[in-house]
Amino acid sequence: MSTAALQARGLSAFRASALARSGWLVHLARGVYMLPGDTLTRDGSLAFLSAQTPGLHVGSKTALAWRGVRQTIAFREHLQLWGDTPRRLPEWFTQRFPAGYQATQLFDDALPQGFGLQPLPAGDPRVLVSVPERAMLELLSDVGKLQSLAEARELVESLPGLREKVLDELLTHTTRIKVVRMAATFAASMQLPSGGHEPDLHRHRSAAARHCAGGLRIGPVRHEGWRFQLSYSCAAVGAARGPRAY
Repeated sequence: MSTAALQARGLSAFRASALARSGWLVHLARGVYMLPGDTLTRDGSLAFLSAQTPGLHVGSKTALAWRGVRQTIAFREHLQLWGDTPRRLPEWFTQRFPAGYQATQLFDDALPQGFGLQPLPAGDPRVLVSVPERAMLELLSDVGKLQSLAEARELVESLPGLREKVLDELLTHTTRIKVVRMAATFAASMQLPSGGHEPDLHRHRSAAARHCAGGLRIGPVRHEGWRFQLSYSCAAVGAARGPRAY
């Protein structure tokens, strides 16, 4: 519970602090309390953080795993969380639920708020989780940083039928050429079903190019799957960058 929630129940911050000292409340962090004997749940904690963090949602590989797409079952789950603004996850949360957080702007501001984010059918309605199409693009965005290309390819291969309209809308607003090209390459190399229609990848690349100028060269490398060479310069960064391998 936050101090704001306690104040709504008639308890001032001073009174909450006094109750914590006397053992009637457990102090987790500044302005955060819980009742003695209560157990913090993953989804309840995520819902609490969601109320404090714009756009917070479960994304990338974690979202795919929660929706039934995974290669291995981790001994201890590591949550991959995304949001709109940079922040540090509180220790009271990460000590109980190992997690990482990023505020990477994968889509432009024209994408409708919350598009591609839904709670799980039987989950907490306050906890938003990326749908498979959005989670896939978040996963590809992490390739070369937090995610290996080989595992990303395996996960994409395991995806059930992707919804063309949803993916097309997301790709239209994707700001990263790398992600658009990797999605196109995976689709072509694995002959993924597209419902009888091919997405307008030229249009998506053009849209991404408005945000980031440059080119992406893709080619197969024996025994190593696919190797991506990216050379680009982004106006938002204001500096040219050299080739990077993914």
